[in-house]
Amino acid sequence: MLKSGILKTIDSRPSSRHPSRMEEANSYLVLFFEPIRAFLEDDSISEIMINGPNQIFIERKGKLEATEARFVSEPALKAAAVNVAKHVGRMLNEDNPRLDARLPDGSRVHAVIPPLSRCGTVVAIRKFKKEKLTIDQLIQFGSITPAGAQLIDTIVKLHKNVIVSGATSSGKTSVLNVLSSFIPNMERILVIEDASELQLQQTHIVSFETRKPDKNDKGEVTIRDLVHSSLRLRPDRLVIGEIRGGEALDLLQALNTGHAGSMSTIHANSSRDCLSRIETCALLSGIDIPLSALRSQVAAAIDVVVHTARLSDGSRKITTVSEVLELKDGEYQLQDLYLFKVEGIGPDGSLNGHFTGTGHRPRFLEDARLRKLPLDETMFNVV
Repeated sequence: MLKSGILKTIDSRPSSRHPSRMEEANSYLVLFFEPIRAFLEDDSISEIMINGPNQIFIERKGKLEATEARFVSEPALKAAAVNVAKHVGRMLNEDNPRLDARLPDGSRVHAVIPPLSRCGTVVAIRKFKKEKLTIDQLIQFGSITPAGAQLIDTIVKLHKNVIVSGATSSGKTSVLNVLSSFIPNMERILVIEDASELQLQQTHIVSFETRKPDKNDKGEVTIRDLVHSSLRLRPDRLVIGEIRGGEALDLLQALNTGHAGSMSTIHANSSRDCLSRIETCALLSGIDIPLSALRSQVAAAIDVVVHTARLSDGSRKITTVSEVLELKDGEYQLQDLYLFKVEGIGPDGSLNGHFTGTGHRPRFLEDARLRKLPLDETMFNVV
């Protein structure tokens, strides 16, 4: 999160200290978006949504709130978005009416200008969480139990390939950060992202970022390009920020040829939908491959799906940990190992529920025993 007081307008006095990337990003954000300055400085706010000059919403603790903040006019709001685009080397105009950018501090900005947006310029700012979320905090927040954390630790230690799935703003990246914290310190980890957001703490990390094309539509470097490079750099683990397109096929081939223990995220509505989404993304590679062969690769490559969700009360939880099994009659088969079961809704709108096993034992249980990894097997019992 952006710390309160860190956002300042540009000072005209000379200084011998060069501003940091975060201070630089925050300075021009405040200059251009003065009407929402208080929201940018408030650590409890995770996202700011501007629907034209006269309607601004914020997300706080997973819930939307309307605000009284306003821009003086549509031209002023559009000018702010255009200036942000210029500061990150992008264009926002009639020829390029959509902006998708990440600021130097890691915050995401997406903007759409008229006539595509009928209510005026639309901007969403997802603020970067400076503090790294830990597994202890997930347990404290009720996002997972100690037993569930132990299961995830075992899955990572056994070098299982894991996909974290979930809807937008369900906490996928935060959970991926937590999963990566279980990777042993001296393994060589190659991290590939559209822009740096993951905060791995291990010693041997090699990080890559994609690059957008320049104004002449040249120089683009995609996740798929970086996956190709990473496979020639002797990775113990591949960590990919998000699967969105044809790089899915390259990742599947890597996972099926010895690069075990890798992990990534993908937008999906459920664990089963996650596998179908990976299949769809792989088809975007442009390589003609029979569907049956592709499904075999997906089922063989992915060992575990960790599904996250933002629930109706605003809380975010790891709702399902599922093991991927062999295909049956050409269809994906999964068995849920651990899940969150909703029991009801309290008077204040909060969800009541508990985590429980499903009665299924994971296929890797014997491996965990041989490796003497601590795993309370009673957690798989139905509660």
